[in-house]
Amino acid sequence: MARVLIAGCGYVGGALAEMMAADGHEVWGMRRNPDALPPGVHRLAADLRDPASLDALPPALDYVAYTATADASTDEAYRAAYVDGPRNLLAALARQGQRPRRVVFTSSTSVYAQQHGEWVDEDSPTEPASFTGRRMLEGERVFLGGPFAATALRLGGIYGPGRASLVEKVRTGKAECAPGPSWSNRIHRDDAAGALRHVFSLEGAASVYLCVDREPGDLCNIQRWLARRLGALEPRVATDSSDTPRRTRSNKRCSSARLAASGYTFRYPTFREGFEAIISG
Repeated sequence: MARVLIAGCGYVGGALAEMMAADGHEVWGMRRNPDALPPGVHRLAADLRDPASLDALPPALDYVAYTATADASTDEAYRAAYVDGPRNLLAALARQGQRPRRVVFTSSTSVYAQQHGEWVDEDSPTEPASFTGRRMLEGERVFLGGPFAATALRLGGIYGPGRASLVEKVRTGKAECAPGPSWSNRIHRDDAAGALRHVFSLEGAASVYLCVDREPGDLCNIQRWLARRLGALEPRVATDSSDTPRRTRSNKRCSSARLAASGYTFRYPTFREGFEAIISG
């Protein structure tokens, strides 16, 4: 039985906590307000932005997952969540003489700036143009340059129970397509949590894994598939630049080959299985 801390135990972290507790591990979920944590998970009230609140971490931790998210889409909020928070947590672990076997940071595919449908893997250049990607990359460097064995898991767009806005847009006829391919990369919440659990189990895990499903999808084709599945109207396609919906934040194809080669088996290997589970839910 391992002793596991999940810092910032929210949407993905809560699913991971449930998995790890079901496996028989002792799990602590850290949040500013931990009342909503799953059964079987120890509640730990702390604020990653406040170093003093981290003085009472559970001792003898084996694994730590950092799954906190920013509470606003501003540079200040991203710095607090993805740079200051990691520094504070690693400093607290070191100060307390902890020796976790591995710490894992949930990063994002926003660290890549590719915008023309390129294939991207863990060795592709990371030159983010936005503050979101820059802060994520900075957080990765805090973890990977820290005193413990560390892995950064670069997550695609997270969807799952309670996060199915694209399904509702198609169902209600509000979905639109931009002309030309617009590649998107996503990961179901349960596979994001499953990949975190998997990385904990690996001997000699890599420093970085892309955590996206096995098939990047053109957004318009995904919406058309959803329309057929729901019996809804197909999304309207914009015909000129003045009628074009706002582009998605990225247009690249991310490969999860490294994660798959490490032995992880996806529960939802493509958007089809993931959205089917939500629709049939």
